[in-house]
Amino acid sequence: MNHEIDVLVLGGAGVDTIVHVPELPVPFADSHMIRPGIVTRAGQSGDFVALGTSALGLRTHHLDLLGDDPEGDLVRALHREHGIGLTAVPQPLGTKRAVNLVGPDGRRSSLYDVTRAADTDRLPEHTVRTLAAVSRHAHVVITQPCAHALPALREAGVTISTDLHDWDGSNPYHEPFAHQADLVFLSSTALSDPERTMRRITERGRARIVVATAGADGAYVLADGRLTHVPAAPPPAPVVDSNGAGDAFAAAFLHAWLDGTPTHRSALHGAVAGAYACTIPSTRAAAIGREELGAGVARLERSRRPDVPAPVNPPCGTTRLGVPSRDVGDG
Repeated sequence: MNHEIDVLVLGGAGVDTIVHVPELPVPFADSHMIRPGIVTRAGQSGDFVALGTSALGLRTHHLDLLGDDPEGDLVRALHREHGIGLTAVPQPLGTKRAVNLVGPDGRRSSLYDVTRAADTDRLPEHTVRTLAAVSRHAHVVITQPCAHALPALREAGVTISTDLHDWDGSNPYHEPFAHQADLVFLSSTALSDPERTMRRITERGRARIVVATAGADGAYVLADGRLTHVPAAPPPAPVVDSNGAGDAFAAAFLHAWLDGTPTHRSALHGAVAGAYACTIPSTRAAAIGREELGAGVARLERSRRPDVPAPVNPPCGTTRLGVPSRDVGDG
């Protein structure tokens, strides 16, 4: 079947205001002098995935609700600049926005403006079905309207991926995404037993592959019942910000996986892209290109032992998969 779209991204369009702070959590004070300043730019989870897949040559289209406001204009401009197709559903409440507090070590804390969304928000079913009919794959951001689009995507026959970000493994909000996707990404940050959560996702849902990023400890891939470890990639420059690293990981993984690359090697692509994203200041929206990604994967493979990756089977309750380090794979 000929597809017009390789990756249809649903949800996650918005604007972030970046505020650099002296440390996280921010110490109480009457005032703080902020350098290098406060910047507002387009780019939330869906925007970054779309940017990443497009930069790697995948025909990408983004669908979400946007307001007729300055923030919406920034999102539209980002897509125009990078040649990414965008279908913007009118959102009377305004475009999603957040404030990201970024510490000196690149960690961040995000404050989301929940007044710009309502429980009744929906992506029009006809629009979802029309776009899905000409798409090869759909990546679904965990915003509320996207949960209601999942049945239409399933009926269209596209493969589905999602990123649960820092899910704690029990919050029921994430379950429709976790159980309806074929490929699930998540961070191990909030999980006491990541392997158990990963296996539960495959047992209760449709997922064939679950990938848990673990910061400096790399990532873990569960596929066909087998858990393997993926090493962290050395960043090509100093780490300045972890914002968007998980989205970069997902985009590069999808680029490789949709091209028929084996699952474990697809995760190497993700690791390289995630490390690259950590070297990009949060005030910019930029993604790794195909040449640099390929070179990074080759370097990572050369640095590893030539044997087949061994299964990882830590006992339940261990924290091996949840190293409490800064998560360079969290989006």
